[in-house]
Amino acid sequence: MTGKGSVNHNSRKFHAKNTDPERSHLNVEYCNENIKDVYHELFDEALARYNEKQTRNDRRIDDYYEKIRSGKQEKPFHEIILQIGDRETMGAETEEGRLAAKILDEYMQGFQRRNPTLRVFSAHLHMDEATPHLHIDFVPYTTGSKRGLDTRVSLKQALMALGFKGGTRQETELNQWVMAEKQQLAAIMLEHGIGWEQKGTHEKHLSLLDFEKKERAKEVSMLEKQKSELEEHNAIMQEVNEKYLDQLERVEKDIFSAQESRKEVDKQAEQAKKKAAQYEKKLTEIAPMVKEMERFAEKYSADPEEVLPEAGTLETGKSYREKKAKPLIKKIVTVLRSVYRAYLDLSRRFSDLQRSYERAWDKVNSLTARVEELWNENRILKERMGDFNRVERALGRDTVETIVLREKRLEEEQRVQRRKQKRKMDRDAR
Repeated sequence: MTGKGSVNHNSRKFHAKNTDPERSHLNVEYCNENIKDVYHELFDEALARYNEKQTRNDRRIDDYYEKIRSGKQEKPFHEIILQIGDRETMGAETEEGRLAAKILDEYMQGFQRRNPTLRVFSAHLHMDEATPHLHIDFVPYTTGSKRGLDTRVSLKQALMALGFKGGTRQETELNQWVMAEKQQLAAIMLEHGIGWEQKGTHEKHLSLLDFEKKERAKEVSMLEKQKSELEEHNAIMQEVNEKYLDQLERVEKDIFSAQESRKEVDKQAEQAKKKAAQYEKKLTEIAPMVKEMERFAEKYSADPEEVLPEAGTLETGKSYREKKAKPLIKKIVTVLRSVYRAYLDLSRRFSDLQRSYERAWDKVNSLTARVEELWNENRILKERMGDFNRVERALGRDTVETIVLREKRLEEEQRVQRRKQKRKMDRDAR
């Protein structure tokens, strides 16, 4: 008689396995309003009065429909399903089935008038299944309430306003109302010559709980199982994400830092190689000068008898000494002094260049080792970045970004708090 309700199924926005789309045009849609619009119609004024009285923002209600939908006290709407007979006695494609549809139509015409506190927003007569049956979806509400909104959702109070007061567990307001509606339908059936065969207090012969409700219960059960599995999966992913998020963020920063360091080291290595090349060029330029010095040294290191000129036939020793030996020796001394000074200068420059060259190559070797070390770090960081990308694919970029932003906000709040504590300690110290 009553069910969970699926407005999209009732309006045939989708077809279940037990429907025949070729007969859907025979269905009757009495109404199909947006439930949120109905909530605005019924409760907006009461909601405004309620919020106006609130002195605390956390007591205010922004969206009454969402509050009821996400709450546990009341359902956003209820559904009643009515059917006469079964597929054997009232098949939808038979004369009996068409009579059943006529009776259900007459029943529907008086439903809202009989139940003014049950606001109907969706009602459909289905002729595209095995047996004609009627779905009525409604929002139960009460007025003049002393707690919460003065006009609010309440099935119990709505039915009490219609005269149904609960007693025992079996005689609840809902059970009494359902029985009254059965009797209304039975009266119309009797006018058309059909009697109500009551199979027991709890046998709902007039309802669609024998087939459609079982099928829809299976669908709901499957969806709830899928939902549970998704929630479990999401919880696991959330735990994994929280566990590795900080590490993955550090990996990303390390990769960026390593890349910047590698660029700088590559630049320094290139500069060192250029300097080494310059020193090598200078050494090449000095080499001919050293060769020339060696030639001078070789020239004047020969046997003196080969260097000194021969004395003339009648030349005296004094004349030879003054005119030939002394000038030659003076010339040799001058050349030797010049060569020695040049040698000292070149030797110093050569030593300086040699040391600079060695330092440059030491730096090149050091930077080369550093580059290799950074390449290894970069390879490791890329592997960790790959893990980060896998987590991002599993959780979704939006989820990861949301958690990263949340963590950044928390870190910023902690930094602000530490600065406040430090300023307070500084003031206390003064």
